[in-house]
Amino acid sequence: MAKHINKTGVKIFAMNSNPKLAAEIAQEVGVELSKANIDKFSDGEISVNIEESIRGDDVYLIQSTNDPSNDHLMELLIMIDALIRASAGSINVVMPYYGYARQDRKPRPREAITAKVVANMLEHAGIDRLITVDLHAPQIQGFFDIPVDHLSATALLANHFAQKGLDGENIVVVSPDHDGVKRAREIAEQLDSPLAIIDKRLYETTKPNTYDLVGEVEGKDCVLFDDIMDTARTVTKATQSLKKAGAKDVYVCITHAVLSDNAMERLMKSDVKEVIVTNTINLSEENNTELIKLLSVAPILGDAINRISSYQSIKPLFEKSYVKKLMR
Repeated sequence: MAKHINKTGVKIFAMNSNPKLAAEIAQEVGVELSKANIDKFSDGEISVNIEESIRGDDVYLIQSTNDPSNDHLMELLIMIDALIRASAGSINVVMPYYGYARQDRKPRPREAITAKVVANMLEHAGIDRLITVDLHAPQIQGFFDIPVDHLSATALLANHFAQKGLDGENIVVVSPDHDGVKRAREIAEQLDSPLAIIDKRLYETTKPNTYDLVGEVEGKDCVLFDDIMDTARTVTKATQSLKKAGAKDVYVCITHAVLSDNAMERLMKSDVKEVIVTNTINLSEENNTELIKLLSVAPILGDAINRISSYQSIKPLFEKSYVKKLMR
């Protein structure tokens, strides 16, 4: 899609979590990636050297904080300090995947709220803006006292299913648990499809966990939709429940593919038809199998940077029709 902004003074740096996505974003914006050397000393300490002038520029750092999350987070903090000392005009962190977001409240005594800890570190380090995608808990935006642009991959994912003819009454969108109902409802509304819920109850050691279906899926294709897939235990158990209830094909649709603890092995052994994920997290070669369909969020993030740089609204990025045009 054609860009109509003055790109003078916009610098984009690829950090180590997802350099491929950073290159795609830079291409969408229409600038070359800026140069920085990010290395480690022999003891594991991180060293950053910015290899060009960024004085007065609007700088965008592309860095997710997935595994190894601590390394990626520390790398980001050191880079922010280097930018401040090099007199950057503004420092904007593009964090497609916000790590530590699952600890967004205090469910039990004597637990940390790590999503707030990360917010504090970023803000105290000196960033001016955060751009992120599908936070696990939207209220994390309130942990910051700076602008937070909370983008969504829902329209991107909905367009994928609409192009396959999987919309309307042809499918049922399913939330794998009660926490994800709001997210699932959003994509169900974009696809004009009914919604079902997996009533997941975890009993620890007292009795077996249960995954009961609430809704009708018999004879229908299903889309299991969630923001994060870590071990894949929930979606594979949910798939079993859907198949038992008479569902046809089951598609798993995820924004952030964490995929730890033999997750791909579980998915390969399951009855899942296809796993649709975005590239907010860089997939390893072993996880990038034929079962995976990878969609890029680069056009959305690139257009967001263009709009922010030219003081335009980012509201169109939440509209299915606009995102469809953007992906061409």
